[in-house]
Amino acid sequence: QVQLVESGGGLVQAGGSLRLSCAASGLGFSSYGMGWFRQAPGNEREWFASISSRSITEYADSVRGRFTVYRDTNKNTVYLQMNSLKPEDTALYSCAARLSPFDVYKFWGQGTQVTVSS
Repeated sequence: QVQLVESGGGLVQAGGSLRLSCAASGLGFSSYGMGWFRQAPGNEREWFASISSRSITEYADSVRGRFTVYRDTNKNTVYLQMNSLKPEDTALYSCAARLSPFDVYKFWGQGTQVTVSS
């Protein structure tokens, strides 16, 4: 059974930092690309960062330069370092896994809430 479990969310002041984790089990983690998504109340879920199985990263313009995604294959975990947080970053953050860039994200975590106060 595949599980993706996010952690590390919380309440932080604007300008602060958080590091999210996404621990994967039940899949060949090293073969999967991992994506980060977020959904704010009243908004659609949006992709904002991903890392391939070869650790090639991509970012949405809204987070580039502030967020960094990286993975630790030994721990089957992908991390999201978020710096210079803004109130508009407030959302439910979820990770997802897919086998290739041509696949849809097949496995999803439940999410962790990030709230940035002004």
